[in-house]
Amino acid sequence: MQKLNDLSRSPSPLDPDGTLIAVIELSLSSWLVAGIVPGVERQPLKKLAVDESALLKLLHRWRDEAAKAGHHIKRIAVAFDAGRDGFWLARWLRAHDIEVHVIHASSVAVSREHRRAKTDRLDTSLLKRSFLGWLRGERDHCKMVAIPTIKDEDAKRTRASSESGVGSSTE
Repeated sequence: MQKLNDLSRSPSPLDPDGTLIAVIELSLSSWLVAGIVPGVERQPLKKLAVDESALLKLLHRWRDEAAKAGHHIKRIAVAFDAGRDGFWLARWLRAHDIEVHVIHASSVAVSREHRRAKTDRLDTSLLKRSFLGWLRGERDHCKMVAIPTIKDEDAKRTRASSESGVGSSTE
């Protein structure tokens, strides 16, 4: 039986014909979105400006493409690795009925044998494989991070600044 709040694997079974899967490589200037769209042979890859509304439109466009191919999408599952913009975007997408997961960056296995090429395209491919395994319920593909509320994030920031001495005067 799966433990409550167990983020090591997906809490709901994957229906590959009814689930649109997307991963996002976030950067300061752009987002690279890779998808798995049921009924669509190609695996789309789209570079977007940092714009949450454009991301939502893209996800809905892919859902419509799946519908045209005869697949009723009941679930849109999105993932990206934890980082600078991760939590606000996750909360925003959840508010727009998108299932969002934030991947703990150090939990995605990478080959240590050789120097690894580092490109957003390769990163999205690796994220997609890891996220797909996690959605299938397979252990050890990746670990998810709990998405904090705004209140929790603010409290953490306040604690961090008080511990570092920022904002306090010492005479």
